[in-house]
Amino acid sequence: MRVFRTAGLAVTVAAMALAMAACGSDTSPSTALQPTGGATATGGSSPGGGATRSPQPTGTATAGGGGQVFGPGCSSLPSSGAGSLSSMASQPVATAVASNPQLSTLANAIKTAGLTDTLNNAQNITVFAPTNDAFNQVGQSQLNALLANRTQLTQTLEYHVVPQRLSPDNLAGTHRTMEGQNLTVTGSGEDFTVNNTASVVCGNIQTRNATVYLIDAVLTPPAGSASPSPNAT
Repeated sequence: MRVFRTAGLAVTVAAMALAMAACGSDTSPSTALQPTGGATATGGSSPGGGATRSPQPTGTATAGGGGQVFGPGCSSLPSSGAGSLSSMASQPVATAVASNPQLSTLANAIKTAGLTDTLNNAQNITVFAPTNDAFNQVGQSQLNALLANRTQLTQTLEYHVVPQRLSPDNLAGTHRTMEGQNLTVTGSGEDFTVNNTASVVCGNIQTRNATVYLIDAVLTPPAGSASPSPNAT
């Protein structure tokens, strides 16, 4: 009996030794479980070869291939989803405006004036877009009166549109608007003012067919058509 036990023990020890030797011959884990060294969120790779993400600050994010956005108002744009830079870049301008929570009053005005298709189908335009805060400065009674007068509303909105894309480098100057009269932009770098009344609070936002500059006041067409801007002369 002792012989049998000794033999059985020897067999067991030998089997364990073979198993350990087999494990030791595999010097590396399966490559199927290893990182592949894929591209990072910014087009590179991490030092360890794994993918990394480096979220961009909203105020300096690339604006759909048209350069960088700028201005204090950019930080309040949604970082993703409706109204974000990436979302707006994929949409025509009136649709993009309607998706942005800062521009809901402007979106309603565009719809009321029947300009949605006109703006969405236009090619290479610039839109100076008054924010909700800009319309709030007008006063509710004046805003209601403007919305009720479709001719005046259309003229006012078209005065905020320049029929060419203006990058920050060529933004300063006098530009003829879709309404037919001129507006003047002064400033440089990241500090611009339109008609000496409206400051650009977030600039160089790209949509599919337009460059958008958010402004903090409603512009006034200079002749004939009174606008609700509190800074009108």
